[in-house]
Amino acid sequence: MRVNIGCGSLPTTGWKNYDNSLSIRIAHMGGIGRFIAAFLPSDQRSFVEFARSHEVEYADVVRRIPLPDESVEVVYSAHMLEHLHPEQARTCLQEVKRILKPGGIIRLDLPDLELLVKDYLAHGDGNAFMEKSMLATPPIGGLFSKLRLTFTGFRHHLWMYDGRSLCRLLSECGYVDPQITKPGMTRIPNPGPLDLAERAEQSVYVEAVKS
Repeated sequence: MRVNIGCGSLPTTGWKNYDNSLSIRIAHMGGIGRFIAAFLPSDQRSFVEFARSHEVEYADVVRRIPLPDESVEVVYSAHMLEHLHPEQARTCLQEVKRILKPGGIIRLDLPDLELLVKDYLAHGDGNAFMEKSMLATPPIGGLFSKLRLTFTGFRHHLWMYDGRSLCRLLSECGYVDPQITKPGMTRIPNPGPLDLAERAEQSVYVEAVKS
């Protein structure tokens, strides 16, 4: 079994795909879910239907991934961990370690803080740096904005990593041999349809192993 966590609208074909959006729950509520979806904004209705047709399942990775211990060969997650507080990220990585088999691989694809800093030093545009970092929480307006937030969650970042800090985090969580990996490269045997260069222009890729 191979798992994509926080897949959003980019699930991996043939893998188990999880996301924590409330829209995912609605997608699997049958007729009641279709009734609720009728009152959502058009983009959210489309995502509910997408999740239903692509079998994207719900999981709160800070609490529990609904899979047995040591049942998974590979876990992939793209642009998800930065949306968690550092302590939540540690909890998530421990939960991933629980479901990985010994020798299983975790592959993380995150926005690269080093690339952002290099871009800032090259151009000196502080506003562009903050905008690209997504570290500022946008203001929440009226009732419609609050309702939309209930279904989409916050899209801003709670933390940022470079390759070195991500490797250190994985080591501290008990993984072994963390390595920064070039786009398109992997230690995963037969990666199949997995996108090994997802968002390559802004990402750092790190892989590690469960001992």
